[in-house]
Amino acid sequence: MQFGFQSAILADLSFHQVIDFAAEHNFSCVEIMCWPPGDADRKYAGVTHLDICNFTEKDAQETLTYCTDKDVSISALGYYPNLLSPNPDEANLGVTHLRKVIDAAALLEINLVTTFVGNDWTKSVDDNWQNFLDVWRPLLDYAEGKNVRIAIENCAMYFTEDEWPAGKNLAYSPAIWRRMFTDLKSDYFGLNYDPSHLVWMQMDYMKPLNEFADKFFHAHAKDVKVDQDRLDDVGTMALPLSYHDPRLPGRGDINWKDYVSALKKTGFDGAFCIEVEDSDYEETLEDLKRALVESGSFLRKFL
Repeated sequence: MQFGFQSAILADLSFHQVIDFAAEHNFSCVEIMCWPPGDADRKYAGVTHLDICNFTEKDAQETLTYCTDKDVSISALGYYPNLLSPNPDEANLGVTHLRKVIDAAALLEINLVTTFVGNDWTKSVDDNWQNFLDVWRPLLDYAEGKNVRIAIENCAMYFTEDEWPAGKNLAYSPAIWRRMFTDLKSDYFGLNYDPSHLVWMQMDYMKPLNEFADKFFHAHAKDVKVDQDRLDDVGTMALPLSYHDPRLPGRGDINWKDYVSALKKTGFDGAFCIEVEDSDYEETLEDLKRALVESGSFLRKFL
C-alpha cells in the first residue's frame, strides 16, 4: 500500500515543491491535481499542479524523472468536475478535459485517474441514469483504449442550497455503486473510496469494504466529526455541513485502527492518500503543511 496525500491542499506550491515536500516528509506518493488553468468555482477545486492541456511525451519524461529522483510516485491524476451538469457547457468542458487527463495518465504510465461521476442535482437517480450511461460508456471505452483506470470518489457534493436536493455527484452510496458497476461492466471503472462521506450520511463505512474490494482502485484518508447536538436540532435533511465538520484523521469519528486493518485484509494495494479539509488548519501555508505532517504521523501507526 502506498501512502501519500492529495495535492489540492498545497494549491500555492508548484508541482516540484509538492514533490519536494512529499520526499522531505517520507510520503511515497501524491495524487496530483490537474484542473484546467483558471479560477476555481469552489473550495479545493481549480488546482493545477500539472497543466496537461498540451502535455507531451517530453513533459511526461521530465515529470517522471523528477519524481524518480525524489523517490516519490504519482498515485493518480485528479480532476473532479461535474460531467452530468445540467449546464451543457460545464458538462462538455468536464468531459473534454477529463479525456486530456486520461491521455496524460497514459503518457506518464500512471494508468489511474481520480474524478467524480457528476450529477444533475435537480433530478432523481433514475432520471439521471440514462445520461450517466450516455456520458460514461464512451469515456470508459476511451480510458480502456489508453489502459487507464478511472476511480470515482463517493462524495455527494452537497454543500449549498443551490445543490439541493441531490448534490453534484451521483456515486454516493453502495446501492448506486452496485447499479453503476452492473450497468457498466468494466475492469477500468472503480472507486476512490473515502469513508468520511458515509459517516455524515449515518452509514457504516466498514460495510462496503468486502463487497467492493475489487473496485477499490485508490483511497482517501479524511475524517469527519458529526455534532450530535447540531444534528438533533436540524436533522439529516439540513445541509450536511450544518451538522458535521471535515477533520484530519484522528480528529473525527472514524476508528482508523480498525478501518486500516480491514482495508488491508481486503488485499487493497493501491494508494492511501490524506485529503485535508480541516478548517482548523487553513490559516497559513505552514498550517496546511502541518496538517499533512500530523496526519501522516497519526496514520503511520496503523500502516
